[in-house]
Amino acid sequence: MKTQVKTQQEIVDMRESGRILATILQDLIEGTEAGMTTSDIGKRARALLEKHKSKAAFLDYNGFPGAICISVNDEIAHGIPGNRVMREGDLIHYDFGVRYKGMITDAGIGFVIGTPTPDQQRLLAGTKKALDAAIATIRDGVRVGDIGAAVESTLERYDLACIYELCGHGVGHQVHEDPIIPNYGTAGTGEALRTGMTVALEPNVSLGSHEMYLAEDGWTWTTKDHSLSTQAEHTVLVTDDGCEILTQL
Repeated sequence: MKTQVKTQQEIVDMRESGRILATILQDLIEGTEAGMTTSDIGKRARALLEKHKSKAAFLDYNGFPGAICISVNDEIAHGIPGNRVMREGDLIHYDFGVRYKGMITDAGIGFVIGTPTPDQQRLLAGTKKALDAAIATIRDGVRVGDIGAAVESTLERYDLACIYELCGHGVGHQVHEDPIIPNYGTAGTGEALRTGMTVALEPNVSLGSHEMYLAEDGWTWTTKDHSLSTQAEHTVLVTDDGCEILTQL
């Protein structure tokens, strides 16, 4: 679906969608403990969505069976909540979408249960810095290649691998809208963003290879070399001279 400049009312609704999303994500992270299953988190996410009178944007999207994507350690994306037990030292990644009054926001965050190792710290720090670099480029007229180049150069400084196949995207009326925003590219190239557009920026990163494979469940992407992976993501509103992050408190 082609990215549309959002109306003022749509922006108001997306701000509330993003606030709800950020509130729920914070609750889920603070409530995550070793010994819980990913299904426990999925059930909690559904209960919080109901409390906030909103809906899970991912549930049944292209057939996805969960309200939230929960990926653990070498899982890159789209992990389905289930019977997997999360343990001390696991690297967890929550990717979550909220629909409120028909408008969708999308965000993700990685964290470690317990004390992170130096490699986990580098992966999480580098991924966050890559997202920060992407956000710093956003303004009216910025090109998709500018965003990708900023992410790519940041990951290189941290000696991290970009998962090339997974990209940022427009968001709002649908979970995925145009434009596609790769996490690599050449500055000055690609589609230009305009004031009033809303996009999800999401570096997907690994400690090892960028190659991935699809698990038997048909949803979960995993690093081919089983290296640790994570993601950081925010939905942002493009403004004349910058952007507004819609999915942070």
